[in-house]
Amino acid sequence: MSKQQDFLNKAALYDLLAGYYKYSNPSMHVHYYQKHLKYMNFALKAQEREMNLSSQPSYVRLLHAVPDAPSVDIYVNANRVLRDVAFKDISDYLTLPAGKYHIDIYPAGTGVSTLISKKVKLEPGKVYTFAAAGTSNKLQLLPYIDDPSIPGGETKLKFIHLSPDAPAVDIGVKGGDTVFSDVSFKKASDYLILTPMTVNLEARKAGTKDKILEIPNVKLNANQPYTLVAVGLAGGSPELEVMLLKG
Repeated sequence: MSKQQDFLNKAALYDLLAGYYKYSNPSMHVHYYQKHLKYMNFALKAQEREMNLSSQPSYVRLLHAVPDAPSVDIYVNANRVLRDVAFKDISDYLTLPAGKYHIDIYPAGTGVSTLISKKVKLEPGKVYTFAAAGTSNKLQLLPYIDDPSIPGGETKLKFIHLSPDAPAVDIGVKGGDTVFSDVSFKKASDYLILTPMTVNLEARKAGTKDKILEIPNVKLNANQPYTLVAVGLAGGSPELEVMLLKG
C-alpha cells in the first residue's frame, strides 16, 4: 500500500467517526474532523511527492566484469550507446527516462550474436550499476542500486563480489576488524557510512583469517560514496583485484 493510500484510508476513517459524533458529541465531531483534514493534507502532499518522483529520470552505468570475455558494444533499445568496452571498463552514468528497456551486449564490432540480451525496468529517480558478470560461457547482467545521498562531511562504502571463481569473502581492515562479512559471488553489501580516511583493507576467506588479497591505500574522501568491486580470477588470469568506483 502506498503512503498516499494509507493516508486516504485514515482520512476516510476519521471522516466516518466525525459523522458519527456530529450530533451526539460536537467536541468529538470536531476532534475527528480535524484528524480527517490532517490526513487529507498528508495524502495530498504524498501525491505531490509521488508525481514529482515519477517525472524524474533514471541513471544507469555499465561495468564489464567478465574476465574471459572480449571487448563489447552495448545497445539500449537497439541503439548503440557504448562502443568497445573492455574488461574492467565502466561507463559514465547514462540519463534515461524511467521505463522498460532492452539491453543487448555484442562482441565489439559485431551485431549478429548477442553475449547478453536482457529486459530491464528502470524506476524513476533510481541510480543503477549494471554489471556484465560471470564467465564467457555463463554471462549475466546484474543490477545494483547506487545511492548518491550521504551525510554532510561523511563518506560511505559498499562492496560487490564479481569474481566468478573466488569464494565468499570478508572485507576487513588489514590485520583488524571485519567491515563486510560473508559476501559471495554476485552479492553486494549495504553501504557503510564512515569518516573520511585512507585505509588498508584486505579480502579474507569468509569466516577465517585466511587472506586472499590485499587492498592497500583505499582513499575515501568526504561527501563521496564509493563501491569496492572484486573482479578477475582467484585461480587464473586476469588475476583477482579490487576496483574502487565512485558511487
